[in-house]
Amino acid sequence: MGRREGAILQISEADALRIRKRFRVFERKIYVNSCSQGALSDSVEAALTDLVAGWHRDGSPWELWVQKYEELRTAFAGMIGAEKEEVAVVPSASAGINAIASAVDFRARPNVVLGEFDFPTMGHVWLAQRPRGANVEFVAADGNRIPVEGYERAVNGETLIVPVAHISFLNGFRSDVKRIVRIAHAQGALAMLDDYQDCGTRPVNVKELDLDFYVSGALKYLLSTSGIAFLYVRRELIGRLTPTISGWFGQTNPFAFDVKSFDPAPTARRFEAGTPPIPNVYATLASVNLLREIGLDVVANRVQAIVGKLLDDAERMELRVKTPRDSVGPLVVFQTKDSDAVVAKLAAENIVASNRRDGVRVSFHVYNTAEDAAAVLDVFRKNVDLMVRGCAAK
Repeated sequence: MGRREGAILQISEADALRIRKRFRVFERKIYVNSCSQGALSDSVEAALTDLVAGWHRDGSPWELWVQKYEELRTAFAGMIGAEKEEVAVVPSASAGINAIASAVDFRARPNVVLGEFDFPTMGHVWLAQRPRGANVEFVAADGNRIPVEGYERAVNGETLIVPVAHISFLNGFRSDVKRIVRIAHAQGALAMLDDYQDCGTRPVNVKELDLDFYVSGALKYLLSTSGIAFLYVRRELIGRLTPTISGWFGQTNPFAFDVKSFDPAPTARRFEAGTPPIPNVYATLASVNLLREIGLDVVANRVQAIVGKLLDDAERMELRVKTPRDSVGPLVVFQTKDSDAVVAKLAAENIVASNRRDGVRVSFHVYNTAEDAAAVLDVFRKNVDLMVRGCAAK
């Protein structure tokens, strides 16, 4: 869909606008809130319509529905460089993390090390394992960053697992995943990447990152619904981990209907539990296929260009940005005196954004334009009394 300049795949403005027209929200809004919920495309809408039509027509076409569920597993595995047998389709990232937490043994290695910028569910899941022996340690932030050196100090021979948020939901800080994974593995610990705030905006390869586990979900930059997420488990670990959170679709043969047998699947499906969320499967298969058709390298370069221009203009306006410049999108967070008020000011101009604590979050995808970013900054300019001024995050 794009044209190659050197090593960078670009997209023309005409192609970008054609993609944008597939998301009807832009007929009425400037949408910069993909960090909370991706915009709805015609592909996802058509997939849901197709599901409903088939449901009316056939009543209960479970063979077709399970086929779609397996197609989604294969498509997502291809997106992240995994084998389909290494991917579990789960109802949420929390469910995937919990499945792993329920399967590990804390007796020899009780420590869990994670950053204090991680999404709360990561802390909640591992803190809930304290009755089983888990000891959770948080790596402290230094300003708007969590230094890799903090992991070097915290990870040791008693560390079981190191979960890492690729991008922080709070301020857009991007972790140095490769270095942190090396630190974990050097001490014999496992490494888990939470990619919810980045997956769908750039290429990712779980093998190249040498990850043991990877979790992400569909409702943000994968441009689909809530109620569906993914868990990657490195093949060599699957047979060594038996989750105690389970269900019939986690079994080798779910349709054996044997209430007296616990026979976890030999693939990552053992980390699944109940009946697949079929409407979400249809929606997410469509959105994943759309993103793969566009090309994640195209998305990444589009986002980087918009974010770079936004940050240049914000610096000239002397707005304080909480996102380190080298984090390179898709999420940029501006520090405010009253983030609720700023989100309301944006909404009054038909701009959809969100906030966390004192930060207003502005996030971009392939469907956004430089004009969207300019419109956001224009609202900030009109309401500069609500903005914090000063140097951007370094």
